Amino acid sequence: MKKLYWLTLLLLLAAGTVFAQIRANSDVWVSADSINLKSSTWFFASNVGTVEYGDQVRVLQVSGNWAQVRPQANQSITGWISIGNLIDRRITRAGNVADLSETAHAGRAFNQEVENEYKASGNYNYADIDETEKLGVSEEELLRFITDGRLLTGEPR
Repeated sequence: MKKLYWLTLLLLLAAGTVFAQIRANSDVWVSADSINLKSSTWFFASNVGTVEYGDQVRVLQVSGNWAQVRPQANQSITGWISIGNLIDRRITRAGNVADLSETAHAGRAFNQEVENEYKASGNYNYADIDETEKLGVSEEELLRFITDGRLLTGEPR
């Protein structure tokens, strides 16, 4: 149990380090497959554009876990993106040995070695996790579920 505590603490600190590297007036790259840029820091804010894996963006400002960015490829738009989807070094699809999920996990200090340790413990069903990750729910469906269930949407007050 103590080992799990320290591992969790280490992962949280590593995630904080990744987030801390995203600063205003810096160039960063998108580390997720396809991400909608939002009109505000609310998850359900309207979409103003899309960025793809490896796209370079300029950080205009940072607010909590969100960054307002301007894509290098289309400087006519600006939008908000979770900083967990950004990385401070250039990445490209061509020649990249890791697949997208491995890159995303590595950016959060969760790599193949850590995953293998979890698998070796025998306490996790990765087949079910993999199947669950394949499920897709649109933002509209998610918002309808939250609204119909009278749950909080996380909208800024």
